[in-house]
Amino acid sequence: MKLLENKTALITGASRGIGEAIAIKFAEQGANIAFTYLSSDERARALEQKLTALGVKAKAYKSDAADYAASEALANDVIKEFGGIDICVNNAGISRDNLLLRVTPEQWDETMQANLKSVYNLTRQVIRPMMKNRAGSIINLSSVVGVKGNPGQSAYAASKAGIIGFTKSIAQEIGSRNIRVNAIAPGFIETDMTHYLNDGDGGGKWFEKIPMQRFGKPEEIANVALFLASDMSSYVTGQVISTCGGMN
Repeated sequence: MKLLENKTALITGASRGIGEAIAIKFAEQGANIAFTYLSSDERARALEQKLTALGVKAKAYKSDAADYAASEALANDVIKEFGGIDICVNNAGISRDNLLLRVTPEQWDETMQANLKSVYNLTRQVIRPMMKNRAGSIINLSSVVGVKGNPGQSAYAASKAGIIGFTKSIAQEIGSRNIRVNAIAPGFIETDMTHYLNDGDGGGKWFEKIPMQRFGKPEEIANVALFLASDMSSYVTGQVISTCGGMN
């Protein structure tokens, strides 16, 4: 039997990168997939088709996780369409990197809305049906930068550190209802968001900071997410799993 057979997973920001890898990994293990995107209708349709070809139900929703009303409507639509939500992966996020003196108030607020408020928005919606079922797994994507900081990423680091505090708190609030809440703190992963780090001689500079001497792959984050989504981690909650090649 597959690890996520007959489960429904809601994944935000899944049309590319880590979110896409998680959606595919979950579908391979039998989960039906509802996922959100904002950027490309074409990529969302392509992923929808790829997931359906794996023999599961899949549907793309163009929805902004940073918008509370949109998140509320999304959760209601998914529950109506799929019959419930067993797993929620809060993956949507952005990066607006700059030295603090150059970070505008607008950039700061945009980062907090997209990265941190989005996690509040959707978690608040999905815990209701999960509490009713007395089961569920919520997985929040933080970052190694949220654990140890990084020059030029104060806004991003603050938002990702906030996710860790949120994760640990909610895990304690709803653990008695058999709902698990954990975070993954990826290091530098090969995605559209990090491709610029490899430009020129940049890659070598970053590799020096990584004991494993390479960037991670989205599939490697998806493997950790699968562990946290499945019953393999049935006694794991309130944890932050650093998946960073030894950086932290």
